[in-house]
Amino acid sequence: MTSSKPKKIGVFTATTLVVGSMIGSGIFTIPSSLAPFGGISLFGWLLAAAGALVLANILSKLSKVDPKTGGFYAYTREAFGDLPAFLVGWGYLVSVWCTNAAIALSFTGYLSVFFPSIAENQILITVVGLSAIWLLTIINSQSVSGGGKVQVVTTVLKVAPLVVVALCGLFFFNVDNFKPFNMSQEHTVKAITMSSALCLFAFLGLETATVPAGSIKRPEKTIPKATMLGTVLVIFIYLFSSFSIFGVLSPTEVENSIAPFSDAAAFMWGDAGRYIIAAGACISTFGALNAWILIQGQVPMGMATDGLMPKFFAKKNRFNAPTLGIIFSSVLVTLLFLLNQSKNFNSLYAFLILLSGVTALFSYLASSIAFAYFASKAKKKLKLNTKTIATALVGALFSIWLIIGSGQEAAVWGICGTLAGLPIFLLKKRQNKK
Repeated sequence: MTSSKPKKIGVFTATTLVVGSMIGSGIFTIPSSLAPFGGISLFGWLLAAAGALVLANILSKLSKVDPKTGGFYAYTREAFGDLPAFLVGWGYLVSVWCTNAAIALSFTGYLSVFFPSIAENQILITVVGLSAIWLLTIINSQSVSGGGKVQVVTTVLKVAPLVVVALCGLFFFNVDNFKPFNMSQEHTVKAITMSSALCLFAFLGLETATVPAGSIKRPEKTIPKATMLGTVLVIFIYLFSSFSIFGVLSPTEVENSIAPFSDAAAFMWGDAGRYIIAAGACISTFGALNAWILIQGQVPMGMATDGLMPKFFAKKNRFNAPTLGIIFSSVLVTLLFLLNQSKNFNSLYAFLILLSGVTALFSYLASSIAFAYFASKAKKKLKLNTKTIATALVGALFSIWLIIGSGQEAAVWGICGTLAGLPIFLLKKRQNKK
């Protein structure tokens, strides 16, 4: 009996992992959240996109010189030690859990376009959302490359509707929809800051190719290419499609819509268009959920390998997948669903994306500081020069800016969620000394 060596992920699949992680529920739902700000929210997209590019550049350079499974958790550990690394890794896990819960919730919402009874029953919403989570948990528990194959298919299918709506929307464009340009009662700077904080959720995932480095072919070359290429592609799609949506629908229509892309399609093509785009949204969220479930097993595996979490998280099955880590995370995502049954659909989704964004920003901030540290010590082939200093500074300031812009509630919950993992760290360190 012969056994084949587990297949690893290449540039194309890694790029679709980045694109698939970012293009999920965000782009299909965020326009409704941005509508109260009006056309000025497009500057929020631009600034969030610029920050995402800087962070992608930092992460791609770090991965090139230190291609370890675990992403920025691994970079933080080498730069600053175990405790900061654990907090970054645990905080990132909190972000991933919230992201998965939000995406599953969004998938359920889009599916209700075809089955309206789902939206009318909180129990059905929970059952459908959890079913999607556990189906993809099973798939990714079988093989990392198996999850990668799903990612390629879903990424191609979900990008197509966005591009079609963006292109066709230009023929139905109404410039009056951008008047007044700032519809909010906030100062211009605050309106842009708040818009950028909302847009951030749509860019979460730019780091996903750095996390499963141990499962990627030639990670020192593949990860930088996939990270930058995937981020640039997503930025183009976001800006183009959002611009068209705001041009096709009035601000009031966008704000009151739970599915703005479907409503724009209905305006252009009737009910057939609505259902086609809703189907694309279902594929989009399902693909994004697949990508994030793949990630949720890799981070605890890296932390367990380094002795910061229980050893069973580092175990792989015969398919080379960290099954226990994936299942553990899916259990916690399930608890997020079950413990928030009192919240309605929109309030729960808003809470999850804000918390996910803040906890991810802590990790981005740590990576920016680690990048500067390595350069200052002339480590990892990095050199301390004007370009390096500017890149690290912009990445750090961008992270701090959006943490503040996310609001006090999200920041406090993010800090508490990150610190909640400390007992695990202290217990594991105590066991290591015995």
